[in-house]
Amino acid sequence: MQVSLRGIVKRFGPVQVLHGVDLAFEPGHVYGLLGENGAGKSTLMKILAGYEAPSEGSLAVNGRTVAFDGPRAAEAQGIVLIHQEFNLAEDLTVAQNIFLGHEPRRGLWLDDAAMRATARRVLDEVGLPQVDPDTRVRELIVAERQLVEIAKALSRQARVLVMDEPTATLTPAETGRLFALVARLKAEGVCIVFISHKLDEVERATETVVVMRDGRVVAQQPTASLTRAQMANLMVGRELADLYPPRPPVPEGAPVLLSVRGLSVPGWAEGVDFEVRAGEVFGFAGLVGAGRTELFEGLLGLRPRRADAVQIAGRALLPRSPREAAEAGLTYLSEDRKGRGLHVRLGLRENLTLMALHRHARPWLRPASEHGALQQAVRDFGIRCGSLEVPAGSLSGGNQQKLALARVLHPEPRVVVLDEPTRGVDIGAKREIYALIRRLADEGRAVVVVSSELMELIGLCHRVAVMRAGRLQATLSAAQLNEQELIAHATGTH
Repeated sequence: MQVSLRGIVKRFGPVQVLHGVDLAFEPGHVYGLLGENGAGKSTLMKILAGYEAPSEGSLAVNGRTVAFDGPRAAEAQGIVLIHQEFNLAEDLTVAQNIFLGHEPRRGLWLDDAAMRATARRVLDEVGLPQVDPDTRVRELIVAERQLVEIAKALSRQARVLVMDEPTATLTPAETGRLFALVARLKAEGVCIVFISHKLDEVERATETVVVMRDGRVVAQQPTASLTRAQMANLMVGRELADLYPPRPPVPEGAPVLLSVRGLSVPGWAEGVDFEVRAGEVFGFAGLVGAGRTELFEGLLGLRPRRADAVQIAGRALLPRSPREAAEAGLTYLSEDRKGRGLHVRLGLRENLTLMALHRHARPWLRPASEHGALQQAVRDFGIRCGSLEVPAGSLSGGNQQKLALARVLHPEPRVVVLDEPTRGVDIGAKREIYALIRRLADEGRAVVVVSSELMELIGLCHRVAVMRAGRLQATLSAAQLNEQELIAHATGTH
C-alpha cells in the first residue's frame, strides 16, 4: 500500500509546526525518519495516523485522496502508529489493551478466548512469551509495556506501521528481536516508518533516511549513502563536535555525598552497596529487569525497602518520600517521563516549581517569581515551546525531557539521580544534556546516571556499577569501561 502526504501544513494557534511537507511511503520499504526534538516528526506521523488533522494539504492512499476523522479511520486503511509515550490503560489486562476498541464478539458477548489466543500469538512475536495475556498492565515494567504497544499494533494487521522510538526502553537482545520482526514485516510488504534518535539502529534497520528540520523535509537519501555523522549534521543543520564533554578526574579528597549500604527492594534488589563523591558521575548498567530503576525507587520511598545505612550529603536518612529526599538534597528523574516525571496536564510553571514551592512563597505563592524561574529554565535548558502558558503535554518528547530535568534540578540538590536521561532525545539535545551532567559534576554535585545505552555510560562516567538479577555484580573504573566488559557482567558471562 502506497501512502502520500501532499503539502502538509499544521498550525497550533499562531504557531506553525509543519511547512508544506511532501512525502511518499512505498510498500515493503523501511524508512528512517530523523530530526531534532520539535522538528515536526511526531506531528507529521500523527496526521498520517489520524490523530491530528492537517491545517492544509492532503493524504492519499494508493493515489486516492483520503481524510481521516480519527485513528480508527486510519487503522481501517491499515495505517497504525506505535506511540513514543505509552497509550495503555493500566488497570486493564494485556489482552484487553491489545483489543481495546476492537474487541471481537461472540453474539452479544466479548470473545475473551479469541482475544487471549491472538494476544498470546502477538506477544510471542514481539518476544514476550513470559507475559500472561491476563496480566494487568500496571504490573509490567517499562520495557514490557513498550513491547505490548508493538503487539497491539501487530494485532491491527497494519500495512503502514509507524514506530516512534520503539527501542527506547529495550535491551540489545530485545532490540535484535524487534529488528527481526521488522525484516519479516517488510518481506510481507508492510511499509515501516522508523523514528529513532539512535543512529546506529537507523543505519542497521532502514533503507531510506528522511530528515526533518524546523517542520520541513531537508533530505531524503538512501541510508547507505550517509554516515552517522552526516545524519547528525543534517538533523541539526551544523557540524557536531565531540558528543561527550571532557571528563576530569574526581577531585582528591572529595566528600562522599551519597552512601548506601545493604539496600534491598523485595523482589527487585538485594543488599546493594555503593557510594558517590562530589564531582563524580557514577553510572548504573544492566539489562532491563536487573533492578536498577526499582533500586532507586526504593531509595526514594516509592517502593517497600530496607537498608543497613543511607547517608545523603552527610546526613543519615532513609527517605520516606521523594519530597523528604529533596529536602535532604537528593532528587530523582524518573525514566517514566509521562507517568512519573511530569504532570502533563499542568502548565510548564507548575511542573517546574512543584518540588520547591517554598522558594516562591513569602508566605503566599508569588506567580511572578515562578514565571521568572520558568523563563530562566527555558533559557538554561533550551526548552522549545510556542508559549510559556502551554501544558507540559503539548511539548515534544525531548522538550518534555528537558523540562523534567529542569524540574529535578530546581531544588538545587547536592545529589541527582537521572534514570534514562536521554531517552527519546535527539542527538543535538543529547549533547546538551551530557554537557549539563558535566556541569553538575563540575559544580561539586554527585550525579548518578542509570542508562541502557552503554556508550553513554562509557563516555560520561568515572565509575559504573553493573547489576544483574537484583544484585550488584561489579563496579568498574573509567579505565576498565568498554562494551564487552559491561555486557559480560550484565549477562553473567564474565
